[in-house]
Amino acid sequence: MTDILHYEFMQNALAAGLLTSLICGIIGTLVVVNRIVFISGGIAHASYGGVGLAFFLGLPVLPVTTGFTLAAALIMALVTLHAKERADTVIGVLWAAGMALGIILLDFTPGYNVDLMSYLFGSILAVPREDLPVMAGQAVLLLGLVATFYRGFLVMSFDEEFARSRGVPVDFLYFLLISMVGVSVVMIIRVVGLILVIALLTIPPFMAERHTRSLSGMMTVSTGLSVLFTVTGLVVSYLTNITSGAAIIAVASVGFFLSFLLPHRTD
Repeated sequence: MTDILHYEFMQNALAAGLLTSLICGIIGTLVVVNRIVFISGGIAHASYGGVGLAFFLGLPVLPVTTGFTLAAALIMALVTLHAKERADTVIGVLWAAGMALGIILLDFTPGYNVDLMSYLFGSILAVPREDLPVMAGQAVLLLGLVATFYRGFLVMSFDEEFARSRGVPVDFLYFLLISMVGVSVVMIIRVVGLILVIALLTIPPFMAERHTRSLSGMMTVSTGLSVLFTVTGLVVSYLTNITSGAAIIAVASVGFFLSFLLPHRTD
């Protein structure tokens, strides 16, 4: 089994998977406890516009997609804060518009020959080594921000009104959280694709929430589960020659349903 690690593409895939798992555990926990899964889904699908823009302009995919996704994420954050009654509609429109823009730009890209499925369902086995330092930098940035503002996120996540009364900058932290989700989504797309990104971002934290009593504990358990699902799915994908992103989510889904057979914490 260890022979597969002799291949450079498997080493790259494993490194990308571990970095993504770390982010899924930390940022995914904040997504679940703040109940912004729908917004995260909108960000994920809108990010496809960034993929199309990168290929249309002939620029590196990762930085262009990150910038585009951050812009879409900030618009969604602004709408959800100041027009909550219409937030679901606007997010749905941005969701669809981002996808449509990406497809149209790819149609207009001269000599476009990139496999569309790799961005929809992931291509972790094709992650190039030069992308790893960028992903590592993104991971360090996200972890640094969470560590710096951890107390604020903790209070905001469980009692927003109390947080405001204590002078916690809730609006700033909300914009920061949505921005971090945007960066995280770009990383996770490389592993499981934009269609499956929400599953990897939410399944491990949901499972962790049932068995932990603190935000930090939830992040730790969620990260461990993400690593387990990603590595197991990667091995299954290699051995059975099936799509890696789908294999990872299939493993996570099995774990999700099995978790209901286990006792959970009682408050």
